[in-house]
Amino acid sequence: MNAMIFTERERAYLAGQRLGRMGTVDANGRPQVRPLGFRLNDDGTIDIGGPDLSKSQKWRNLERNPEVSFVVDDITPDEPGAVKPGWGRGVEVRGTAELLTGVEPPSFGRGFFSDELIRIHPRVVHAWHLDPDQLTRRAQVSA
Repeated sequence: MNAMIFTERERAYLAGQRLGRMGTVDANGRPQVRPLGFRLNDDGTIDIGGPDLSKSQKWRNLERNPEVSFVVDDITPDEPGAVKPGWGRGVEVRGTAELLTGVEPPSFGRGFFSDELIRIHPRVVHAWHLDPDQLTRRAQVSA
C-alpha cells in the first residue's frame, strides 16, 4: 500500500478523529452503514475493530463483497485560520477490505474487542475543506 495516498493534512486530520462510518453491501444489495472507531496505520491502511467482529453483519457483508467505503467528517471550527469555518470537512475512502483474525485489536479497544480486524486498503481518497490551498482533493492508487 502506498501511504502517500493521504496528504500530511489528511493524515493529521484522521489521526485527530475517533469516529468514522463504514459502508458495506449485504447479500441482497442493500447498503449498511455503521459508526465505529478506527486507526490509521503508517502504511496508509485503516483498521477497524470490534467485539465479536467476525459475527457481525458488516463482516459477513465483506466476506461476500470486500468493496468498502469509509467516511470521517465533522464541522470545521469557527475560529480564525480555519478552512471554511462552520462548513463540513472530511475524508472519504473507497477501497478493499481485508478480514484478519488472530491479530491484536487497536489499542482503543483492548480488553473489549476481539482478536479480529477489518483492514481497509484505500484505492480512492476524496478530501474536502482540510487545506486552504486545495479545498477539495481526489487521489487514486494506480492499478
